[in-house]
Amino acid sequence: MQTSIRFEPLAALSGIQADIIVWPIGTEQIKQGKLHPDLAGILPVLTSQGLFEAKSNQVYSLPVGGQFHHKIVMLVGLGSRDLSHDTIRNAAQASAKAAVKLKGGKVAWVVPAAFEATALSEHPSQTCAHALTEGFLYGAYRIKKYHRDQPKYHGIAELIYLRETASVDEMEAAWQAGVRSGQIYAEATNTARDLTNIPGNMLVPSTLAEEAMKIAAANQLEGFVLDEQQITEMGMGGLLAVGQGSIHPPRMIVLKYQGTETWTDVFGLVGKGITFDTGGISLKKGLGMEEMISDMGGAATVLGVMQAIAKLRPRINVVAVIPSAENMPSSNAFKPGDIITTLSGRTIEILNTDAEGRVVLADGMTYAKQLGAEKFIDVATLTGAVLVTLADVATGVVTNDETFLQEFIAASKKTGEKVWPLPAYEEFWDMLKSDVADLRNRTGPHGAASTAGLFIGTFADGLPWIHLDIAGTAFMMRERGIGSKGASGEMVRTITELFMSQEDQ
Repeated sequence: MQTSIRFEPLAALSGIQADIIVWPIGTEQIKQGKLHPDLAGILPVLTSQGLFEAKSNQVYSLPVGGQFHHKIVMLVGLGSRDLSHDTIRNAAQASAKAAVKLKGGKVAWVVPAAFEATALSEHPSQTCAHALTEGFLYGAYRIKKYHRDQPKYHGIAELIYLRETASVDEMEAAWQAGVRSGQIYAEATNTARDLTNIPGNMLVPSTLAEEAMKIAAANQLEGFVLDEQQITEMGMGGLLAVGQGSIHPPRMIVLKYQGTETWTDVFGLVGKGITFDTGGISLKKGLGMEEMISDMGGAATVLGVMQAIAKLRPRINVVAVIPSAENMPSSNAFKPGDIITTLSGRTIEILNTDAEGRVVLADGMTYAKQLGAEKFIDVATLTGAVLVTLADVATGVVTNDETFLQEFIAASKKTGEKVWPLPAYEEFWDMLKSDVADLRNRTGPHGAASTAGLFIGTFADGLPWIHLDIAGTAFMMRERGIGSKGASGEMVRTITELFMSQEDQ
């Protein structure tokens, strides 16, 4: 469901009709007694009983009379730290998640003047509106379900901001701009989540290609798809090998965004599109294999980013390339010991067919370069090894360009998506060498997250490149804190933020 957003002055509180009104509260407010009259009586009681102490992202819902005239007032904690992007975004996400559980259809969110007066950035009203909107719409996301009897509740239809500073005219344009950008970031992230959550029997390479072309058409992007015959004719041996074991043939998917007059200084955005990964002949264990619907999470992230920049229109150029296949065991499947030739002409010795993502991304990187890319970001649910290091908390990053990396880290700090650089030692590059081919696709368990990334980086041919391993962060098997079960759409917002920062350089 699309959530409509509008704002009203806080003075209009008594006349607002809503199922839930959200009131953010910091611990210092409670200590100093700076509370709305209708909350002043109940909050000390809740605090004394340990029911609500305004801890970060703590949510407590209760019926309140007085001016409110609403079914539920929801208190959301801001903690004791100074306001930041993350504080506001996370509080909004926590409240939206709780509102969905209460089946709220119309939610009002109180925006205190302090939110728009704090030094969050050079444009505090815009930053506040962006963080609130992005966090709320992200938290309000509902995974599609396939029950015979569909629920009557369809999500949050309307969000109303009750702004204490709504009467300040010069802030209104900034507020509207922040709401718009926050909405675009969140909706793009949720598009990636929708795609990643589709069951494997409903999303194969051809249907992923169809979904990509729908996104292209809806956002006036150029897009095209190469089928298995074209893939073969062009010599994309990596993608062809990985996909040859499935009855669903591979696809190479391309979307292009041109934000300048000339097709120069092009970013290549390459996403792993393995719609289901059994491991192939090197078959995975059965326990947890259902999570492998998320092995196209990199492709979903790429498509989400393309949707966002098509709406935001930065003055940059981006070509998105998604090599998509289904990795299945069969009499036609590629095998350990095979040697394949990629689009670049480099050969790969296959030592493990479950290390297939890097093999298809090799062709994706080369094809992006052929289409004009001069700087690359690849996104992939690549290794289990990254979870050993970073769990499901942060995305692992490997690069050959420190300046590019620092720009990316700066963007991640704005979005709140955690990233951590992994080393790219010369010894790791040496581990990729094969006795019988140019590269081998498995180096063993030691340094595996780095070496897997560096395998892909080989195909950047020395051009600036960043690899993002989202194997731990793209899909949650259970709820954690304010995070929801299922796909996260991780890195959509950070890559979008990076691209938006590039147009002024």
